[in-house]
Amino acid sequence: MKLSDFDFDLPEDLIATRPASPRSSARLLVAQGDDVTDSTVIDLPDWLRPGDRLVLNDTRVIPARLNGRRHRHSAQGPVAAAIEATLLDPQADGTWAALLKPLKKVKLGEEIVFSEQLSATLEKVADGQAYLRFNLTGDDFDSALEEAGAMPLPPYIAAKRPADERDKTDYQTIWARHSGAVAAPTASLHFDEALMQALAARGVALTHVTLHVGAGTFLPVKVEDVTTHKMHAEWGRVSAEASAEIRATKAAGGRVIPVGTTALRLIESAARGGEIAAWEGDTDIFIYPGFRFHVTDALMTNFHLPKSTLLMLVSALMGQDRMKRVYAHAVAARYRFFSYGDASLLIP
Repeated sequence: MKLSDFDFDLPEDLIATRPASPRSSARLLVAQGDDVTDSTVIDLPDWLRPGDRLVLNDTRVIPARLNGRRHRHSAQGPVAAAIEATLLDPQADGTWAALLKPLKKVKLGEEIVFSEQLSATLEKVADGQAYLRFNLTGDDFDSALEEAGAMPLPPYIAAKRPADERDKTDYQTIWARHSGAVAAPTASLHFDEALMQALAARGVALTHVTLHVGAGTFLPVKVEDVTTHKMHAEWGRVSAEASAEIRATKAAGGRVIPVGTTALRLIESAARGGEIAAWEGDTDIFIYPGFRFHVTDALMTNFHLPKSTLLMLVSALMGQDRMKRVYAHAVAARYRFFSYGDASLLIP
């Protein structure tokens, strides 16, 4: 299985830099078997059945991008350097793994000041990552970060425009609860109150799980034989209640439909034994064609990057040839791609 099998031509102007407004007015491509239908997200309930269950990732994106300054005294007087930090994940020892730009401008033990309230000291560097210890913890850290930080927009949006205040709302799901992600579960960004009411009226059930999406979700695949690719690990939890709800839906003949690849990867991680059970830990599950799905009956997801692990995941669910046709239709019909783009409902 070659990396080139998952390539396609994407016109640059199809990359969305802002979401649809209202959220549920985004377009929805429905691929059911070999049929492809153009629809709208607000009409999602029409494609679902009473007794179906959507699985939603309730992670909360932190404003992980920080701009600060490092200060030094030199023979010429005080000097400062601008430093950009992107937080990756908290460590067991209380530090944060982060990417610093430029890393070489900061020495071990030096302080970077991000705001009047928030600063951090560089404790160590390993594998190109910095490990920062902040001056605040707990709720104090969260509120200072909320004030000083910007949303960590994906590289393909950040290359076109900087993050702004709108992104603090736009790049967060309406049910975001547990802080820790540095990227949004983007299929869930299409849900608003109008859609939630329509789903309830249709008799569609909801289950929440948590997977803290890491920056590694944007890492390119660099090996030509995709089966040798090593996935990044992300922390997730499926509660006993969530797993019981999913088992009950399966037993009653309803379909289990994760919203987003993060929710799918998590519930399949929790079902490696064949049936879903309560689960917590780091998952580096890599889903590509040939994978056996134990829980997932369909998937709602956005349109993914060429040569990405997420394109491999949807190809595993639907089949490579079918996904090539779906993406060819999406490009020809000018669907908007990636995190702020349109959605697809994939029903094998």
